[in-house]
Amino acid sequence: MANKNEDAWSLERISHAFENSLRSPSDKRMFLRLLTAAAELLESDASSLDFKIASTSLEEMTKAFDMFATYRDEPKVTIFGSARITPESPIYSMTARTARALAAAGFMVVTGAGPGIMEAGMLGAGREKSIGVSIRLPFETGANSIIAGDEKYVSMRYFFTRKLMLVKESHAFLCMPGGFGTLDETFELLTLAQTAKSVPVPIVFMEVPGDPFWTPLMNTMEPLLRQHGLIADNDHTLYTIVDSVEEAVEEIVGFYSNYDSIRFVDGRMHLRIQRAIPDADFRAIASEYSYLATDGLIQQTTATSTEMRDNDKVELTRIALDYAAKGFASIRPLIDALNRY
Repeated sequence: MANKNEDAWSLERISHAFENSLRSPSDKRMFLRLLTAAAELLESDASSLDFKIASTSLEEMTKAFDMFATYRDEPKVTIFGSARITPESPIYSMTARTARALAAAGFMVVTGAGPGIMEAGMLGAGREKSIGVSIRLPFETGANSIIAGDEKYVSMRYFFTRKLMLVKESHAFLCMPGGFGTLDETFELLTLAQTAKSVPVPIVFMEVPGDPFWTPLMNTMEPLLRQHGLIADNDHTLYTIVDSVEEAVEEIVGFYSNYDSIRFVDGRMHLRIQRAIPDADFRAIASEYSYLATDGLIQQTTATSTEMRDNDKVELTRIALDYAAKGFASIRPLIDALNRY
């Protein structure tokens, strides 16, 4: 009887939440899709483990979404790096100093909340400017002392949900030296950018002067991958390697000096910029980068009707084109050109 009552209460809660929600019609349609998917899972041949993975993932993503929502309008930088780095290491100090400079520039710092590089990032940014997304592992004790107990901290069971939250909200990424986990996170970033499954963002690989890490790694990998035709010749534009705090901060802050964001509307790319480009200068830019458009046409325009309906940054100027490339490696030079104004 207790289980029946609990089931009835859960269903009633769902119905009540839907009927009384002030969400947009679009959000409500997505919620109904979620319920339909849940019903299909119940009707399927999924195992108990499948149910556990699906329910746990949704539960912890909901908690993380709610935590991040408060800081949705704050620019963020995610820092990836090894948990094994000690405070005595030069890269620890370099991470802390970079995070401190980024926080001073207005960015919040997101890390995995563990020791090593993650602790250094939070130490530099400070508790107020830090957000932590940890993974529950049998051999780690949880969050570092800087973020433990803070409302800006969540703990995840699965790596894939944790990586989603470390990537989803951030406007830039700082990749420090690390092992398999760091490399996994870093190469997923490159994959998302290469395939246009994310948005264009600065991805910075940082190393200690005189003790390179990313440079020999990429110098070995890239020629091999190009030789086999597995990456494009311009995929190196997806990231930047630096060995100073100043370079890292300049790369991240400078990326948003005029460029703001991107949105596709009816398949057409719209780069939103903070300041319009003078007409004569824009004609030169449109001509130089015409190869990026399927029809060779790049326009400076205003918000689309869809963006106006969504109240999506309607005050910003748009650079609109029918993008010809398959990923975002080709778009970086255009963004750099827009950022000169």
